[in-house]
Amino acid sequence: MKLGLVTALSLTVSTPALAAAGRLPTDVRPLVYDIQVVPNAETMTFSGAETVTVEVAKPVRTITLNAANLTIVSAKVDGKAVRYKLDAEAQTLTLSLPTAVKAGRHDVALQWTGTINTSAAGLFAIDYTNNDGSKARMLATQFEAPDARRFAPMWDEPSFKAKFKLKAVAPKGQLAFSNMPAAGVVTQGDGKQLYSFAETPVMSSYLLFLGMGDMERKTVKAGNVEIGVISRKGVVDQGDYALAEAKRLLTYYNDYFGQPYPLPKMDMIAGPGSSQFFGAMENWGAIFYFENELLFDPKRATESNRQRIYTVVAHEMAHQWFGDLVTMAWWDDLWLNEGFASWMENKSATDLNPTWQADATAVAFDREGAMGIDSTAATHPIIRPVTSVAQISEAFDGITYSKGQQVIGMMEATLSADTFRNGIRRYMAKYKYGNTVTDQLWAELSAAAGRDVTTIAHDFTLQGGVPLVTLKSATCSGGSTTATLEQGRFGLDEASKKSQTWHVPLVAAALGGGEARGVVTGPSTQMTVRGCGTLILNRGKASYTRVMYDDAGHAAIVRDYARLPLTDRLGTLGDDFALAAGGYQDLSRYFQLVDKIGAGADPLEWALLAGDLASLRGSFSQTPLEKPLRQRTIAILGPQLKRIGYAPQPGEAPAVSNLREALVGRLGADGDPDVIARARQYVAKLATDPTAIPPAIRQPILSTYAVNATPAEWDQLLTLTKAEKSPVAKNRFVSLLGAVRDDASAARALELLKTDTITAPQKATLLRSVANGHPDMAFDWAVANRDLVNSFVEASSQSGYIVGLGAGSSDPAMPGKISAYAQKYLDAGSRGGADRTLRLMAVRKATAARLRPATEAWLAAK
Repeated sequence: MKLGLVTALSLTVSTPALAAAGRLPTDVRPLVYDIQVVPNAETMTFSGAETVTVEVAKPVRTITLNAANLTIVSAKVDGKAVRYKLDAEAQTLTLSLPTAVKAGRHDVALQWTGTINTSAAGLFAIDYTNNDGSKARMLATQFEAPDARRFAPMWDEPSFKAKFKLKAVAPKGQLAFSNMPAAGVVTQGDGKQLYSFAETPVMSSYLLFLGMGDMERKTVKAGNVEIGVISRKGVVDQGDYALAEAKRLLTYYNDYFGQPYPLPKMDMIAGPGSSQFFGAMENWGAIFYFENELLFDPKRATESNRQRIYTVVAHEMAHQWFGDLVTMAWWDDLWLNEGFASWMENKSATDLNPTWQADATAVAFDREGAMGIDSTAATHPIIRPVTSVAQISEAFDGITYSKGQQVIGMMEATLSADTFRNGIRRYMAKYKYGNTVTDQLWAELSAAAGRDVTTIAHDFTLQGGVPLVTLKSATCSGGSTTATLEQGRFGLDEASKKSQTWHVPLVAAALGGGEARGVVTGPSTQMTVRGCGTLILNRGKASYTRVMYDDAGHAAIVRDYARLPLTDRLGTLGDDFALAAGGYQDLSRYFQLVDKIGAGADPLEWALLAGDLASLRGSFSQTPLEKPLRQRTIAILGPQLKRIGYAPQPGEAPAVSNLREALVGRLGADGDPDVIARARQYVAKLATDPTAIPPAIRQPILSTYAVNATPAEWDQLLTLTKAEKSPVAKNRFVSLLGAVRDDASAARALELLKTDTITAPQKATLLRSVANGHPDMAFDWAVANRDLVNSFVEASSQSGYIVGLGAGSSDPAMPGKISAYAQKYLDAGSRGGADRTLRLMAVRKATAARLRPATEAWLAAK
């Protein structure tokens, strides 16, 4: 997921500890599901029937499986009716048998009815407007993590892999699609069509998919695999870019993993909606994307949109192996899916699209994103116990994705790319169609490397936090530099600075000389590097650690900044900014590096600086420093925008295009008069020409207009929103309605949530957008309208949604309000989101206090 056979299971999980965590009993396991569903999109209900062939390990009197929000009509075991009981809280269905069934195979037959949801959980509807203005409704499923049980009673845990035979009744003329191709389509007497899909390989229940609607499909062939894009009618050609990249990626992944993609087709389904929880989902052979993550509209999309589409496609396709072919045994190892898929985005982009500088981009942004939350008390180990449905949802976070990505990259850099790939191939070959835990991955990597890697791996996956390697001294003798290094822990609050140690693999290099590889352990480690040039620690920034230099070392880095490789320039900027935020060194060190960023510096350096200035301004939001920081940002970034211009030049690098977007958006948000004036001129033309804004700057121009909108201009934005027919563009406009800085207009945006002007998912988007600029207003409104908010927020997101709205508040009373809400409305096992929000708010407050003196001095000096 992207904000994814007949061989026996390789790992059977059945321990008292897991049973205590609310897991299903393992004495009954599904082998084959034969499911038929009949949806009624008009009444938003469906009926279903299934026969499940199960394997019973020992005689049992009860059979327990998962079910949620279903009404059971009948239950039979081996053709005989049995008593049944639903437990709504545990989300289970228990069948009670009159006598024990023997070990062996049996049939469980169930019938039920269910509800089609308005947000992405179980079977759900996506309402949209066609290009001709007519209304349409698409049905799709979203099962990860615990929502297959809303579609059919199932053993809805990843280790209960089984085969699925799915049948579905679709309205006349509509297309239905699932994981496997349709084996037959029969037109019934009423004109409806019964689709029978081919049997799947063994797979986890959360990967099952069903969709139907007034859709069209376009395909290409990659070897013997048919790759398809399925979309609403009229826009399927916008999937051409994704099809072309998917074809390249399939060849690349088949080779990398050493296992050919095993299904006959791989559809990519474009849903014209949105979600608070995800943008795409890796259902095996039927990957679901919301349209903005898959379809490329050249009249509206920017270069960053194009790269984003590649990234999401690469992520979800990587899951077809890491997640679908080999699946984690339980959700505490979710990072095996998401961390690896996140890393594979950049790995494949680096190899297939070298002009994108994906490796350097990961250092500038992905690395910082991972370390940001990992440097606070809100962190947790990559691998952590998951004991409830709410905790499953919380596991999909930046630690799982971004830190997981960084740790995998570190392991590849430590072992070498070839050795790492060989280990992955061993892992895939050994555990395909099965379930694993993380140590089985380390075992295969160790076997490929010929040495044990678990010590390093455990340090970075079984404990939270960020290492800090400090250069204490460096001396040159005999043409070599010997560095004395200390290890500590980097943190942004006191809890995250608690003493902790790692085995940190590190590359040290002398500028113009050689490099040395070692492992920093204990309180002090020495490394010797050939050459006496400027010492670079964590060369290439592949290791997951912050680095701090002594005075002489940092002065040398500043002096030779322009000579450093790009990844080291970006990583050092990131380290220096973070070290100041954590109170380890003064922010003036960071500004020394900033002064070395020339007009012709790499666009990624300017993009990182723009992000840092935005972060600095955010630290002082709603304080006297906010206005001068905006003015300084305009003074620094304005000349860069003037240099590269508003219009793309023929043959310009993708990074320049991305920088233009970042600069226009940043300057517009900070009040640059020229950008605001241009935005108003462009938006005025949209009433007669929906594509009047050049695609290269469309998104940041619209953002600029929205943030600075007057009440009358907000009215114009609302008019454009209502008139827009493209679901992607409409969703974007809805978000913009909440981005307005004007308080009265933001309040009007909240009132839209009580109307039918926008869909349920759009309401969740709008409320969060308002919270970005008006956290106190949004939180108070959501608490006062809690039932309404929960009606349009997906069930898996409800525990963290409202509490998260207040995260950006600077009001000293807000932490108490969030805590009171959590105590009143959330049970103890669902307060992880609230706890994280409170901790991050405390970090932001402490960081602002540390940065204030240096920021004031910097503003006063120029």
